[in-house]
Amino acid sequence: MRYQTGFLNHFASEAVTGALPEGRNSPQKPAFGLYAEQFSTSAFTTPRVENRRSWLYRMRPTTEHGRFEPYSGNPRLAAPDGSHTTPNRLRWDPLPLADGGVDFVDGLVTFGGNGSPSEGGIGIHLYVASETMDARAFQNSDGEMLIVPQQGTLRVVTELGRMDVPPGHIALVPRGMRFRVELVDGPARGYVCENFGAPFRLPDLGPIGANGLANPRDFEAPVAWFENRDEEFEIIQKFSGSLWRTTINRSPFDVVAWHGNSAPCRYDLARFNTIGTVSFDHPDPSIFTVLTSPSDTPGTANCDFVIFPPRWMVGEDTFRPPWFHRNVMSEFMGLVTGAYDAKEGGGFAPGGASLHNQFNGHGPDVESTRKATEAQLAPTKITDTLAFMFESRSVIHTTEFAMRGGLLQSDYDDCWRGFPKARLP
Repeated sequence: MRYQTGFLNHFASEAVTGALPEGRNSPQKPAFGLYAEQFSTSAFTTPRVENRRSWLYRMRPTTEHGRFEPYSGNPRLAAPDGSHTTPNRLRWDPLPLADGGVDFVDGLVTFGGNGSPSEGGIGIHLYVASETMDARAFQNSDGEMLIVPQQGTLRVVTELGRMDVPPGHIALVPRGMRFRVELVDGPARGYVCENFGAPFRLPDLGPIGANGLANPRDFEAPVAWFENRDEEFEIIQKFSGSLWRTTINRSPFDVVAWHGNSAPCRYDLARFNTIGTVSFDHPDPSIFTVLTSPSDTPGTANCDFVIFPPRWMVGEDTFRPPWFHRNVMSEFMGLVTGAYDAKEGGGFAPGGASLHNQFNGHGPDVESTRKATEAQLAPTKITDTLAFMFESRSVIHTTEFAMRGGLLQSDYDDCWRGFPKARLP
């Protein structure tokens, strides 16, 4: 499977030689009788540096379909109404792997979120899947989707091409783009951040300079690939918080060629260039930001995607795990593999999650604190771990399933009990 590299680059790709027009976006007669269709994920008048759009040359336009009707096949994909939101620190066991025929769409489960598709914010979902999507596609008109696999490789088939996304990688699917998810090596589980705000982009590097963190060259967009199937396909659309369905008489993945900069992409998190201290006091966790969705308040994100990968710890006279803190940002954490260095006492398992809403104190547990304060400091490499965080400027409201679905740990607060009192002179 081939890819094109570079985040937000303008790409041009054709699965059939001669399908792309030369010099005109929408010629009177596209080659081979194809139809020119523009896919825009920003307003037409957005400044050029922020404008995102692609031209698609497809076998038939997307306009040919019947009425959308409400879809009730996945009641667990639902926005929180705020009635289950608490200031308590929360942690969940992993979702059990799916039994029977559950695909990616029906295996999505909403745990929380904030805002709305019209005003910005995020939705946070976990997924389990045991079945490949075949004659079916999903279109999220509410937000772009950041997919973080934890178990099982996903093949994300989009209108612009295909991407294999194993654990340790992420996939980013633009808002409004149709895609299906195939399972490559058995049952799958993972996390999804649904971004209602400004599209994800690379954070500014500032004093770091030209290099470091995620490099644009390491993001991979697919090359053109199309499917010529004349049979009934089901289209599931998420629109204004609800699911809808219709059918069409062909595959929606019939784009023979495309060019533009609104495209899906994948990224190998192992390519993230972690920046840290070489003297004392480790930097804020924002130094681990892979992608950011900015808000209307400079420096305050609608959503940051932050990772905690394998890395060297070398700070002298430094408390090396994340410190105790209360934060204006709300933090939803997940774990792809290994153990998180602030929760070595157990309870935070791969596939699980935690939520620390704004201004509620959190930090390392008792055992992790004891080990960190008593450690003989030397250069140490943290290995076999990959944790991440969806961080948002607003309170993350939880759903009924998150609070009453049987995965919430009732004893999470216990990990902070038993800290010895400071001994003053």
